[in-house]
Amino acid sequence: MTIYDEAFVKAPPHACFLVAADVERWPDILPHYRWVRFQDKRAFGTGRVEMAAWRDFGGPLRYPTWWVSEMRIEENEPAVIYRHVDGVTRGMDVRWEFFAREGGTHVRIAHAWDGPGWPILGPFAWQHVIAPHFVSAIATRTLAGVAREVERRAALAATSERTDI
Repeated sequence: MTIYDEAFVKAPPHACFLVAADVERWPDILPHYRWVRFQDKRAFGTGRVEMAAWRDFGGPLRYPTWWVSEMRIEENEPAVIYRHVDGVTRGMDVRWEFFAREGGTHVRIAHAWDGPGWPILGPFAWQHVIAPHFVSAIATRTLAGVAREVERRAALAATSERTDI
């Protein structure tokens, strides 16, 4: 089963891609991320990366999440691609895609997985608990934060261009 989280960002695709792929900076721009660290960094946006985020439930209620992924980028598409290799979501494939649209970029995150390998319960847990209440909840906040940062940078660049004239 694949779930999608999507947003429109008022910036070009490559600018969106660069912020989405720069995961080491995510804790600086995304308050729900506890940490992101490469266990084996092979290049920008490429290697084995460990991520941890909070799943906020409102007020002081929040749940710590954690996973490890093999990450790679396809700059020409552009795309950011993950394969979860450790954590509850082991085996999940994640793909960030960026589509040029008038006035900006349509960003889509696809999470494809059949659920944990728990007999009978795995697919049910994925569809009714993990996908909507953890994966999509965190992805929606991540996407919104990446969009804010990209649009902030675009606004700064536009202001700089206007003052240089």
